[in-house]
Parts: sequence; C-alpha cells; structure tokens
Amino acid sequence: MPGGLRRAILKSVDRAAVPSSLEQADRAGALPRLGGMARADGVVIASERYWAFAAADGSLHEGDMPTPPRPLRKVPLVRGLIRLGSALAPLFAGRGVAGAGERLLLGGALVAPFSLLVLPKGSSLPLGIAVTVALLAWLLRGRTLFLHGAEHRAIAAAEERRLCSTWRGEARPSRFSPRCGTNFSALVIPVAIGADRLWPLSAAIYTPFAVTLVALALTMELWQLVQTSGSRVARLFLAPGLALQRLTTREPSHEETRIALTAVASVLRRELV
Repeated sequence: MPGGLRRAILKSVDRAAVPSSLEQADRAGALPRLGGMARADGVVIASERYWAFAAADGSLHEGDMPTPPRPLRKVPLVRGLIRLGSALAPLFAGRGVAGAGERLLLGGALVAPFSLLVLPKGSSLPLGIAVTVALLAWLLRGRTLFLHGAEHRAIAAAEERRLCSTWRGEARPSRFSPRCGTNFSALVIPVAIGADRLWPLSAAIYTPFAVTLVALALTMELWQLVQTSGSRVARLFLAPGLALQRLTTREPSHEETRIALTAVASVLRRELV
C-alpha cells in the first residue's frame, strides 16, 4: 500500500476557506464516491485517490490513497480484499491519525486469522471473542458514535449536493448510510458461516484462514453488488446493517458535522483541481 504511506501532511484547518470548497463541490458536475471512518477525535474521509482526517482539535491530516496494480483491481474476489486493505491506509499513514497502540490493535486483528494456522483448534472461538471485544471497545470510545453519524451526514450531503446548507446547519441529511462498514459486518457473518459449511476441500491446517479470506472477499463482492442494484430484493440485504447503525451511530451536533465536512472539503478540493 505504498501510495497511502508515501505522503501524509499535517496542517491547521482554515475554517474560513472550507465553505468555498464546499460551494465548488456543490456546483461540480460530478463528484467521486466518498467513504469514511469515524475516530474518537475526528473523521476520516477518502476517495479513490485522496484521504483527509479532520480532528476535533482543528488539525487536518492529508494524504494519498494507495494505488494497487490496475490488473488486480479487476479480478473478482481479489479486488474486494484490496478495497478492504485500502480502507485502512489512512490509519497507518503518518502520525496523528492513529496512535501506536491503535495500530498494534488493528495489526493484531488483521493477523489473528493467521494464528489459527498454529494454534490448537479449540482456541479459535476464544480468539474470535477476544478480538471482537477489543474492536468493540475501540469502536465505542470517545465521541466515535457521534462522529460516525457526522461522517454519514457529510457524505450524504456531498451526494445530495447540500454541502453548503449542511455546513450552515440548514440541512440535515441522514446519519444512516447503505455503504457503512456496519452493513458489511452484518453481511460477513452469514457469509462466513456459509463458506465454512460449504468449503469443498478436506480440512487442513490452513482451512480457517482460507475460509476467512474467501468469506471477506465474497462479502465485499455481494456488498458492492447490493449497493449498485436498484432492486428492492437486493436492498433487503442492507436491512440488518441499517438497523445496526442505530447502535453504531448517534445524532451528531452541528460542530461534529462540520468536522466531517472539513475532511470532505479537503478531499474534494484536491479532486476538483
């Protein structure tokens, strides 16, 4: 993931300049698809090319997203795993976005499936529970839930071309998002269970790790398909995740929404140059 790690710039937010960037984006003919991630002290917003982390203390971290080889981005299943890896790039790029302890926690969660290759078979359940509890504690700390709602609202404002009115507090787009990682998490559990039961090869030491990778890749493909489909049946797959967002988001304040919009403005300013 060299592109995301190569450049990370820290600057102070010029609040007076944010509305002009948002106004330009509202008038733009087309905008890139945005994603995001809430933190305890700020919001990460990312497009395919750029990311920005706007912190509650007024600092702004900017960087480039990783650029995987083009052929791999077209390979089914592989492209899904690449998207998952790219989504974490801002957390490992430069100081201030994530501390050393958080990086260690995330790194441990990422390598946990590898440990199943060497640990006794009965340890998989306790390990999964421990990793889940640690991640939930990380998710629920600080102002994360409120900033999670702010992240969704800011991205919805971009998609609805209501960035300026949302910045002024005149508009309040939904805090629920069909592209939220909560929706992905709600899908991955049944997919993982199905992959485990339908695994066609004989059990081997690498099977838990292989099943995990296949489940993640299949879920990403399904998630992308559901997001682009206009079918009501496809939308049913999002219902559990949207319901869970009532637990993983809270109604953000105007100031928390402005933090997320600051990150949106940073990304779109560079996209629209």
